[in-house]
Amino acid sequence: MLERKMGRLDYNTSVVMFGAAKLGSVTQEEADASIQFALDHGVHHLDTAASYGDAEVRMGPWMPRVRDQIFLATKTGERSKEKAKEQIYRSLDRLQVDTLDLIQLHAVGDIENLDLCTQKGGALEALLEAREEGIVKAIGITGHGHAAPATHLEALRRFSFDTVLLPLNYYLYSMPQYRADFDRLMEEAGRQNTAVRVIKAIAKGPWREGQTRNYATWYEPFDQQQIIDACVHFVLSFPGVTAFASAGDIHLFPKIVDAVNRFGSMKDEEALRILQAIPEYASPFAATT
Repeated sequence: MLERKMGRLDYNTSVVMFGAAKLGSVTQEEADASIQFALDHGVHHLDTAASYGDAEVRMGPWMPRVRDQIFLATKTGERSKEKAKEQIYRSLDRLQVDTLDLIQLHAVGDIENLDLCTQKGGALEALLEAREEGIVKAIGITGHGHAAPATHLEALRRFSFDTVLLPLNYYLYSMPQYRADFDRLMEEAGRQNTAVRVIKAIAKGPWREGQTRNYATWYEPFDQQQIIDACVHFVLSFPGVTAFASAGDIHLFPKIVDAVNRFGSMKDEEALRILQAIPEYASPFAATT
């Protein structure tokens, strides 16, 4: 499994992260099989969130056995210091651990939410306090939506986050404003040595009205191996991208790992040819039609 250094953090991560949203509504047996597959294939960066249903609970039984072998990240979607601190301790309990490698402000995709998190008494204060207490090692920020790159750039101006996590795929990067904002964010992240991690790499677009939803993802994912290979090639071709999160469905995870293991065998021109020819490719944040 290919690894990359996580910015200023003293850790080399697997370039694919185990996106634990996929565990939110599965049985413990299904979760066990997916986690075991990840570990067997060199995926040692596990990224979850308090809001991912039962994901933290499903991961908890594994922690006594694998804690020293993995990078463990979770998130809080709370906006006040008091509630965020409560949620961090709840996550520790559900995950059955004493410390987290990374705690992230979750779903900060616009300036309004950034203001709530960074104001006096906001959630960022809870994360800083948790770091001072030694229960978390690093602090990050995540966000969805078209405004995420610009929002995270402003976030880095307010506080030097260790990591950012935001959407990136071929379609999003083809949008002129998104591309310009993402490039500016990458430049600033490079200056601060902040690790950039991305999501929605294999998102095709929003589910269409009346469409059969074959996967647990809130957006329609690609499921053809060749297209997944091209999507993975695209995001990993950014040298400043540390890692990307696997899609939120356990059935897609093996295909994503396969694509990562073949990274480098596909030429840029072939990946672009495949991605440019996809019909009905759209932003996952577009309005459903």
